Amino acid sequence: MANWDMFRELDNLRREIDEAFRGIGAGRAVVPHFLAGGQSRRFPLVTISEDPGEIRVEALLPGVDPGGLEISVLRNTLTVAGERRAPEVVKNQVWHRNERGYGKFSRTIELPAEIDAAKVTAECRDGLLMVTLAKAESAKPKKITVGVS
Repeated sequence: MANWDMFRELDNLRREIDEAFRGIGAGRAVVPHFLAGGQSRRFPLVTISEDPGEIRVEALLPGVDPGGLEISVLRNTLTVAGERRAPEVVKNQVWHRNERGYGKFSRTIELPAEIDAAKVTAECRDGLLMVTLAKAESAKPKKITVGVS
C-alpha cells in the first residue's frame, strides 16, 4: 500500500487549479467543458487500484466507440482520449432536455508508480475501459534479506 504524501497531494491540487484557469486571460477565451453547466467535471470517470506488480485503471466510457480511443503511457502518466458522437438529429424532433455530454475529450491521469510501457494491455467491454499497467522493475518493492553476523 502506498504511503500518503502531502507534497504529492499539494502538487495534484496545483495541477487541478492550473487546469481550471487554463485559457483565462491573455486574450484567450475560456474553453468550454465536455459536460455543460453544473455537470462539468472530468471525463471519463476512473477507478485506480494497484497491487505490488501492476496498476489497474477502469474508465467509464458509455457511448464511446472503442476503435476511436487513443491510449498512451509515459513514465507514470496515462492519457485516454477519444470522442463521444452527438446523437443524430431527427427532423421535427423537439428536445425537452439534453443532459448527455458529447464531443472530444482527453484525460491525463498521474499514476502512483512508473510503468513498463511494453507491458500495458487495454480492453473495452460494455462501455468500461480496463487498462492493466505493469509497474517498472524500479517501482516494484524489493525484498532485502538481513545478514546475521
